[in-house]
Amino acid sequence: MPTLHSRREFLRSLGVSAAAFPFVTNLSSLGAAPAAPKRRLVVVFTPNGVIPTSFWPDQTGEDFTLKESMTPFEPFKKQLLVLHGVCDKIKGDGDSHMRGIGCLLTGVELFPGNIQGGSHTPAGWASGISIDQEIKNFLQKDPATRTRFGSLELGVMVPERADTWTRLSYAAANKPVAPIDDPYQLFDKLYGKGKDREALKSVLDDIQADLKTIQGAVSGEDRKLLEEHAQLVRDMERELRDARAAANHPVPELEPGTRRDNDNMPKLTKMNLDLLAAAFTADFARVATFQITNSVGGARMKWLGIDEGHHQLSHEPDTNTAAVDKLTRINKWYAEQIAHLAKKLADTPEPGGDGSLLDHTTIVWTNELGKGNSHTLNDIPFVLLGGGLDGIKMGRSLKQGRGGVPHNRLLLSLAHGFGHHLTKFGNPDYCSAGPLSLS
Repeated sequence: MPTLHSRREFLRSLGVSAAAFPFVTNLSSLGAAPAAPKRRLVVVFTPNGVIPTSFWPDQTGEDFTLKESMTPFEPFKKQLLVLHGVCDKIKGDGDSHMRGIGCLLTGVELFPGNIQGGSHTPAGWASGISIDQEIKNFLQKDPATRTRFGSLELGVMVPERADTWTRLSYAAANKPVAPIDDPYQLFDKLYGKGKDREALKSVLDDIQADLKTIQGAVSGEDRKLLEEHAQLVRDMERELRDARAAANHPVPELEPGTRRDNDNMPKLTKMNLDLLAAAFTADFARVATFQITNSVGGARMKWLGIDEGHHQLSHEPDTNTAAVDKLTRINKWYAEQIAHLAKKLADTPEPGGDGSLLDHTTIVWTNELGKGNSHTLNDIPFVLLGGGLDGIKMGRSLKQGRGGVPHNRLLLSLAHGFGHHLTKFGNPDYCSAGPLSLS
């Protein structure tokens, strides 16, 4: 099988410029596909807990009914795994919101620090690497699974300030990774253009002749994939230009540290999710995190008819039925965004393989809290959608035994799904029982 180096030589022999390489290095008829099926992971974070009665299915096993907040997943029910009873048992410094996000993917305590939460002692950054970065490093060590970026850390309306509430992913202890939540910046990262919004030009215009040359040298299936990918990029460029044109008005006063406009959150979310799907199609990365706002996120979802901030609503008692209804609708909206990504992946054939991108991608939807008004770290939402990971059987609702299980064991299961057979991750005290049995 040709190596990436030999593929590049072949493309150069066709007179193709380096600018076209990101579009074509994943085409199977150029020898780009690895021997083993690809595995991918996306962790989607949303904040402030859930309403248990409108979230968790009553039944366990394969015959279960989705509650209101998760009804957008109905078309994907056979590729869904709902895990009830997974708990963040990490103790130490920081309030529940801080430990909830800082320990969520690291499974380890926060360092002592000077960031003061709403209660408890102040804290700093997490004291270990997060599971997404651990898996990325594992994949990047092998030439067969190495990708251009390794991982992508994305977000929507993530505050510019850097603190424990705003960071999900960690490259190492004390090294948080800032997410990209500007679609223009993400587009530039993926495709190398658009540094100046005022002079944004079509990437495809620069390499159109190269693409035509390549189309004549690949299979019909790859030609269709290349055309679909090119069209998606063309559509995104048009969206970016339109968004810029619509912004030619006085900039409103925003809360310091808030990126863009709250009311544009639905469009920003879709733009970044579509770019993520495109990145997976092109095999730019196989691991990603997608952080919608932040721990203690206060988005005002006016497009749902909700004027209060999300965090403010999450503190309301269960007896406030209006607040419960709004929180249910908020989490249903989050589920709709994940369903949009799932459909995008399901509608895209796996390049050089069987099935769809979704068949080879596991989406993990999670949260920093189990329930907002109690700030509990028990029953943290973990909902898996997709497939492709070893030892994880989808199409079920599972509930762990009384007292729940440490989420470190689920993090181990994700690593094992990639063939990375760790015996511990994060705090080893919560790893002795090994990965969760999910097969």
